[in-house]
Amino acid sequence: MTLLDVQVRAKRFAGANGKTPVLSEVGFELAAGEVLGLVGASGCGKSTLLRIVAGLDPEFSGEVRLNGRPRQGPDREIGVVFQEPRLFPWLTVAENVGFDLGQGHDEAWVRTLLDQVGLGGLGEALPRQLSGGQAQRAAIARALYTRPRVLLLDEPFSALDAFTRMRLQDLVRDLARAHGTSLLLVTHDIEEAVLLADRVLVLGAAPGRIVREIDVTLHHPRGRGSAEVAALRGQVLRELERAG
Repeated sequence: MTLLDVQVRAKRFAGANGKTPVLSEVGFELAAGEVLGLVGASGCGKSTLLRIVAGLDPEFSGEVRLNGRPRQGPDREIGVVFQEPRLFPWLTVAENVGFDLGQGHDEAWVRTLLDQVGLGGLGEALPRQLSGGQAQRAAIARALYTRPRVLLLDEPFSALDAFTRMRLQDLVRDLARAHGTSLLLVTHDIEEAVLLADRVLVLGAAPGRIVREIDVTLHHPRGRGSAEVAALRGQVLRELERAG
């Protein structure tokens, strides 16, 4: 069943020489419970595409539908995890997780989420007291607070050390399954895409467009360093090289 339908015919940025095309004829669907990875060279429009899906950039030609309904602006059913945690420094961890304008604060749900992301007992801490990995865990919990049907992840582990990155990759996949949440993951890490995604979309540049879709049929958990993962990683890398 299609949960998210993205059809971006064109996206342009204004510049000194007129409007520069950023995305062109990008269309894909995301099913309920599916994990979709987006990979591509820097500047191909991956983050711009995620902003469009999140409802943060309405200046494009096309349409985004969630459960069959056209979307306009941000939506509680779509959560976002950015590259940086973006926590409010003056709020506690629990207050950051439960920050939901006009919707009240569900303390029991906040405690549940903090336990699920491994931050039980740190609800009263301030963001400055957290490590980088802990802060990103708090950001993941905050994104799940509204019980979104789709979670958008914009290179959420890129600033973390390798060990923390691996632990959070597993955590996000497990939480998505537990919450029945679909994931749309933008990443530069090809192995990350192969480890987490059910399908990988390869974006070419100038303007950004989908040049290849690769199905990942390996069962979970997928072994890092396994021959199967290495083969798929090589396939995605070759497609990226062809895309320039």
